[in-house]
Amino acid sequence: MTDILQEIIATKRQELALMTAPKPSLREALLASTTGIIAEFKRRSPSKGWIKEEGRADEIPLSYQQNGAAALSILTDKQYFGGHDRFITEARRSGVTIPVLYKNFVVSELQLYEALLCGASAVLLIAACLTKQECRALMSSAHELGLEVLLEMHSEEELEYATLGPDLCGINNRNLGSFHTDVENSFRLADRLLSLCGDAIAAKQTALVSESGISSPETIRQLRQAGFRGFLIGETFMKTPDPGATLREFILKVNGE
Repeated sequence: MTDILQEIIATKRQELALMTAPKPSLREALLASTTGIIAEFKRRSPSKGWIKEEGRADEIPLSYQQNGAAALSILTDKQYFGGHDRFITEARRSGVTIPVLYKNFVVSELQLYEALLCGASAVLLIAACLTKQECRALMSSAHELGLEVLLEMHSEEELEYATLGPDLCGINNRNLGSFHTDVENSFRLADRLLSLCGDAIAAKQTALVSESGISSPETIRQLRQAGFRGFLIGETFMKTPDPGATLREFILKVNGE
């Protein structure tokens, strides 16, 4: 009979190997994609309450992958977004192999280890939540752990954070104070961001991402013309009965099919 302790330890090592194995690059996935859609698993929001309380992390993210998502974003904040770190682990165990963004309000290095252990490829750092020095330190720690960084900015004043050299520069179209959403924010800040990151973009060392408020395929085509290569979309898909099928239809329209 197999020693039960040996069996437990062997299983634990397999779990750790799965969680800490090198993950695909979010930046490279977006640059290689014809749509650049980061489909988000988002069950709840502070402004709208529950969007899909019954949403399963072992079903919807895999369906996103099967229906053409370039990458995934998974909310892990519990109190305000109904998320959990285990949702990324569940998605990975269900068969998700594309890049996964750890979507949370990261303010501590401890959270970077949480992102690594649950199977994320990249973490979100929000300029509005961090000083430039804090952001630089967290970005350095993330890179040491093998995690990419999507640095989110919302205003022209925050664009100076882009000089820190993140793997991806994000413009959030949602004001995190009022939660008002306006996709024009990406268009408004695009030229300034391109001027700051032009060399890195040309060298494919970073990519621009527009986040939130995107509900139209035509908007994606216009944002691509403005220089964006990633498009984070959650509620547009999650509020429908079958988010994966909605994503598939959305992609067909983006590609003009």
